[in-house]
Amino acid sequence: MARKKIALIGGGQIGGVLAQLIAQKQLGDVVLFDIVEDLPQGKTLDIAEASRVDGFDVSVTGTNNYKDIEGADFVIITAGLPRKPGMSRDDLLVTNAKIMKTVAENVKQYAPNSTVLVISNPLDAMVTLCQKVTGFPHNRVLGQAGVLDSSRFATFIAWELGVSVKDVNAMVMGGHGDTMVPIVRYANVNGIPAMELLERKYNDKAKAKEVMDAMVNRTKMAGGEVVKLLKTGSAFYSPASSAIAMTEAILFDEKRILPTCAYLNGEFGIKGYYVGVPAVLGSNGVERVLEFALDGEEKAALDNSVKAVQGLVADMERLGF
Repeated sequence: MARKKIALIGGGQIGGVLAQLIAQKQLGDVVLFDIVEDLPQGKTLDIAEASRVDGFDVSVTGTNNYKDIEGADFVIITAGLPRKPGMSRDDLLVTNAKIMKTVAENVKQYAPNSTVLVISNPLDAMVTLCQKVTGFPHNRVLGQAGVLDSSRFATFIAWELGVSVKDVNAMVMGGHGDTMVPIVRYANVNGIPAMELLERKYNDKAKAKEVMDAMVNRTKMAGGEVVKLLKTGSAFYSPASSAIAMTEAILFDEKRILPTCAYLNGEFGIKGYYVGVPAVLGSNGVERVLEFALDGEEKAALDNSVKAVQGLVADMERLGF
């Protein structure tokens, strides 16, 4: 059985980690593209030279020519400028829209049958633009945000409760930005509501709510927290790992339920926009969105997040994209 061909567009920090993880997990042959001459070639050579140590046999190559992604089964797009301190994801809109347009045109030309996973920011707008330019079915163009945001939320809960993060389930919905919506009501530790455990820990409902609110806010601002600490870039380990989870779900037809930036056609009362929601990921990409009842506060928060996405998309269209 022929190995899958996985094209990575963008040879920066996330792209490099993606190439390494894909090789180590032997998910397929990797082609890493970047416009910077010799950069992807250098990174992939470095990774390939670890093949004996890590025990992988897949091909890992770098290129500055889009033609080399020809026939890719799966494409992950990280191309774009990373955030800098004081910069919001939205500030990146104009610059990264220009980049995404070029990338999507080339993906359409050279990998017309691929499934495309977008990580570039501002995420919801970039996924929208990618689908528009490629013309691919909506189920084959999706975005990575919710897996990362949910992992961050779960990590903070685990630290607070002193339990293994492996046993924490948490979900974040909405746009990938400051209006994202961590769903507190369903956050749990092996089925036990996280709020109940917090209330028992502090023996004070008000204190438990205060602590949870702080974790929710930290989740919303987690990307900016990393940017501030790094000073010269943005998160790359955790976004890459999150994208790999989605890639495996699709390549291996796992039917995993993962929070995904997916196109909505009426689910949660939203139609015609890409928004973060729980979705079943399998060989057909986004196979279905799992809709569930939101309470009044959650619905209001999701609607507010959708408005932010709609504003970004409107700005992008006004600018001619």
